[in-house]
Amino acid sequence: MTPLRTAVLVATALAAFAGNSILCRAALADGHADPASFTFFRVACGAAMLVVITRARGKVALPILSRGTALRALSLVAYAGLFSWAYVRVPAGVGALVLFAFVQLTMILGALRMGAGPRGAQWAGLALALGGLASLTLPGTSAPDPVGLCLMAGSGVAWGLYSLLGGRTATPLATTAAAFVSAVPLAAAVAVVALVLGRFACDAEGLLLAAVSGAVTSGLGYAIWYAVLPALGATRAAVVQLAVPVLAALAGVILLAEAPSLRLALASAAVLSGIALATLSRSTARGR
Repeated sequence: MTPLRTAVLVATALAAFAGNSILCRAALADGHADPASFTFFRVACGAAMLVVITRARGKVALPILSRGTALRALSLVAYAGLFSWAYVRVPAGVGALVLFAFVQLTMILGALRMGAGPRGAQWAGLALALGGLASLTLPGTSAPDPVGLCLMAGSGVAWGLYSLLGGRTATPLATTAAAFVSAVPLAAAVAVVALVLGRFACDAEGLLLAAVSGAVTSGLGYAIWYAVLPALGATRAAVVQLAVPVLAALAGVILLAEAPSLRLALASAAVLSGIALATLSRSTARGR
């Protein structure tokens, strides 16, 4: 794979990941869908797209009937559901920052539990990142909704757990497709409960936004990411994802007319710098 093609694919995948925040926020903030309906249609469309992509690449068995897939499906629904409920309350940039930070922090703590966690400068990076997150909760007129922050933090932890559960698979695309397929009944159950409670609503625009989020920015986005991942390596892959919250924040300002704030800018700088320091330091330690 040429450097130019790698760069284009990386940029496309990162834009897709940021696009999930924009699409979800646009659907929920403007009342085109509720969290339950958006989650269900996103997961269902994502499953359909991933199955098509997986089948197009050959006869690849999807490990649907396995304990690992069940755990990944639960993590996936928790991530997608909490993600949707959080975006009723917080702007796209704030949500992406908190999501990304807790994904990375969960994975670093998972490495610590397995004896490969932070050491030396890595702890400084974690402290800086946590300090940046804490600054978002300080009282003030620009303080984000605390419930929304907690929901997005939970979403980040769920996706971090999903990543840890699938981190050692030899077929990441097929594994992700199996998890999405297995998650559809779970998302449907949540949707049924919302319907019974009279809280399931989705118009044509909301359905379109959820379908694009599931099929394009999730399904195609993951397929592109897994295609380019071997060319990046684990460290560079972790670092380039630092761009996702920045892209989401910029898109939120441009496309959704969300007001930028100095608090978010400073918190973003601290969180992204801290995660970069922890990631790069971990890579250096492994290379010794």
